[in-house]
Amino acid sequence: MKKSIAIIGAGAAGLASAVRLLKDGYNVDIYEKEKTVGGKMNRIEEKGFKFDVGPTIVMMPEVYREVFEYAGKNPDDYISMERLDPIYSLQYGINERYTVSSDLTKLTPFLESLSEKDAEGYFKYIYSTYKRYLIAKNYFIEKSFRSAKDFYNPEMLVKALQLKTFNNAYNEISKYVKDEKLRKMLSFQTLYIGISPHNGPSIYTIIPMIETIYGVWYIKGGMYSMAQGMAKLIKELGGNIYTDSPVEEIIINSGKATGIKTNGINKNYDYIIANSDFPYTMKNLIKDIKNKRKYTDKKIDSMDYSCSVFLMYLGINKKVHSAEVHNISFADDFEKNISDIFEGIDPKDPSVYVHVPSKIDPGMAPEGKESLYVLVPVPELKTRGKKWTQEDIKNYKKIVYNKMKSMKGFENTENFVEVEKIYTPNDFEEKFNAYNGATFGLAPTLMQSNYFRPHNKSSYTDNLYFCGSSVHPGAGVPIVLTSAKLAVSELEKDDRDSL
Repeated sequence: MKKSIAIIGAGAAGLASAVRLLKDGYNVDIYEKEKTVGGKMNRIEEKGFKFDVGPTIVMMPEVYREVFEYAGKNPDDYISMERLDPIYSLQYGINERYTVSSDLTKLTPFLESLSEKDAEGYFKYIYSTYKRYLIAKNYFIEKSFRSAKDFYNPEMLVKALQLKTFNNAYNEISKYVKDEKLRKMLSFQTLYIGISPHNGPSIYTIIPMIETIYGVWYIKGGMYSMAQGMAKLIKELGGNIYTDSPVEEIIINSGKATGIKTNGINKNYDYIIANSDFPYTMKNLIKDIKNKRKYTDKKIDSMDYSCSVFLMYLGINKKVHSAEVHNISFADDFEKNISDIFEGIDPKDPSVYVHVPSKIDPGMAPEGKESLYVLVPVPELKTRGKKWTQEDIKNYKKIVYNKMKSMKGFENTENFVEVEKIYTPNDFEEKFNAYNGATFGLAPTLMQSNYFRPHNKSSYTDNLYFCGSSVHPGAGVPIVLTSAKLAVSELEKDDRDSL
């Protein structure tokens, strides 16, 4: 008889977990509190404009494709991917703008225009970081940790030392390149996972290396097409997705998860996978304090959280010609910008990321118009000390529009807006149960990474597993999809051992 599994949350990791489990012969039901699947990998549609809600940058495309390949399907039947070149534009101040390619024949002249010494340093950085990336991937990212002995053993400790994680990302990059613009180009990506380059472990210097050697890609229809593709496959494989179905409790009896409570009804299952944000899960879905063990409410409150974002989704009635699909404008004082974010201050001179999917995908906006996704990193709610008010939103919107006036191609954006939607940390907390509105979950600090991050298999409750950005291995879509792989592997190991 097939074992039954409930998955809490239809985010990327929840959907990917379901695909794997269905292929492996389990009965799977997914419960999602919102009306649509995807979690933060969602979509806003209005007046013919389409906007991805959360992630927009596709790296490591093989990880996306592997979800479908695992089920014996051709990924091209579910998602259509295209490589971008240039991968993005970077703007420093008002007049200094560069396009960055992952094609080394195009990238090298740019590096040499800064200095030949920095070009040499850049290639040393790529070589060194690729070696560390292979160690991270094979010994940490794609490995789950059940017990201390999985981490504290001679082989793993040697590999941990080889990662050289005790330095921060910015200082590690500074060992290779001296030009400040190049240092910014290679360090800002830690904000993709919600941590400061001055605080994030140096292993996160792998992100720009991955962009260079594997490229940056685009999924037709936006990132939401990935969520739709997985949902389509789940239904083809016989799984069930229940939307508008918030889970109120994980039922635990004698140290074993035996079901869930949704819409006031208890439902029994053999196993539970929680794709809901781990801090929210521990605080709200596990009711009995003895079942929380070390993850008490006090412990959850004391943990370090990623930053959040202020997001503007803008539909404009003109085309943007002098911009790329991905565009970044750095704050004049980047150091202050970063320190403000992690000290709880809304940056007055922010760094801004503008995504223009309609430049490559006409279906994302009506003809002759553009969809703009405008993101500014801001503090999460705990560090900020208060929620966003309508007055806060009104004032900050002015700051962002003013910053965009200095960005090539976006100078008069405010005058052409037909659709304007805004998400603040409040929305990430309310819509996606992101604790403190921290968009990227628990911060990937050294003591909240690898073995020290919440595990994929519950350490205290049998038949309960976790996936998503706040558990091992961390945030970012490819890494979150890997967390699904690890959670399923742990569950199936336990199921085999129970026979």
